[in-house]
Amino acid sequence: MLALLVVGIVILIIGFNAKKSNSPLSPYGASLKIVGILLIVVGTVISAVVQIEPGQIGVQKLFGKVNPNTLESGLNVVNPLVEVVTFDIRTQNYTMSGVQDEGAQTGDDAIRVLSADGLEVIIDLTVLYKLIPAEAPRILQEIGTDYRNTIVRPICRTKIRDNAVYYDAVALYSTKRDEFQARIFKTIESNFKDRGLMLEQLLIRNITLPASVKTTIESKINAEQEAQKMTFVLQKEKQEAERKRVEAQGIADYQKILSTGLSDKQLQYEMIKAIATSPNAKLIIMNGKNSTPVILDTK
Repeated sequence: MLALLVVGIVILIIGFNAKKSNSPLSPYGASLKIVGILLIVVGTVISAVVQIEPGQIGVQKLFGKVNPNTLESGLNVVNPLVEVVTFDIRTQNYTMSGVQDEGAQTGDDAIRVLSADGLEVIIDLTVLYKLIPAEAPRILQEIGTDYRNTIVRPICRTKIRDNAVYYDAVALYSTKRDEFQARIFKTIESNFKDRGLMLEQLLIRNITLPASVKTTIESKINAEQEAQKMTFVLQKEKQEAERKRVEAQGIADYQKILSTGLSDKQLQYEMIKAIATSPNAKLIIMNGKNSTPVILDTK
């Protein structure tokens, strides 16, 4: 620890001065020197050993100069005078949302863009990214440790606005959503890479259209549903009409067969057959050889 090293040097100087002068600390001069030397040794050892946590790397900075070599996770021996700045190299996310306390910024942080048809569209976005380990020294020197607000936020918001102007509001909401997401991913990925960051994934969480456009879309959907319903009804009625036509044609054909194909003998045979199989007693009056019998129920 650098503070311990400084304290040790101060005590050592006091010990040397106390021995030379007639101050009350003169008897303790030797002891002060020993304590000072021990503090300097301990402080030097502690300052020379740096522990880097898992998922992080360290960048050494000495008197404003950045060392291009990074320190890996674990224990590292360094110059006791250097300052080690740690960077997180794990996947990080940055959310811009219109929902309160859901995004990285407090309040409404959604991205408002203008579409090709001049309508304002509100987009909620989540960016998954991570720092490229080898680029950490350059980031510290050129950008600093707050690359999240310096690079990630402004680039994402700017590129989304720049690309949204190529799409109509309804297309962004429906048919062109995936295409729009792929387009902004490509442009943001290129800008991130130039600045030492890797874009892993871009998630469009929500797209909110103006109220007037939403009403129009809902009306269109309702109209399409009604049209589909009417088409189904008409198709059903057409099938029912076809069924009745076939049924009527069958009845007509049957009647035609009866009127043209049955002789008197066939009629007599069918009537006698019906009488013979009936359980009721009947009186049959025959009038001639070829005449049709008259049937009277005795009941």
